[in-house]
Amino acid sequence: MAKRPVPKKLAKKLAQIRANLGLSQTEMVKALNYKASPLYPAQISQFESGRREPPLMLLLAYARLAKVSTDALIDDKQTIS
Repeated sequence: MAKRPVPKKLAKKLAQIRANLGLSQTEMVKALNYKASPLYPAQISQFESGRREPPLMLLLAYARLAKVSTDALIDDKQTIS
């Protein structure tokens, strides 16, 4: 079975969001206020390095926090500011 496509720029965009907000990884965990499952700073690091992909609802939390659409996060042709 073929692996599904993954946005190549997602990790960089997630790191950019955190940097734009001026938050540490620990502060980002709190700011995302993600209740579906425990979220730890180490996971933020993995998302930002591309070693793990965040669940959809966490991507939604990132988008809302950054005030961007989820399209902007997953579409490699779009940028975030």
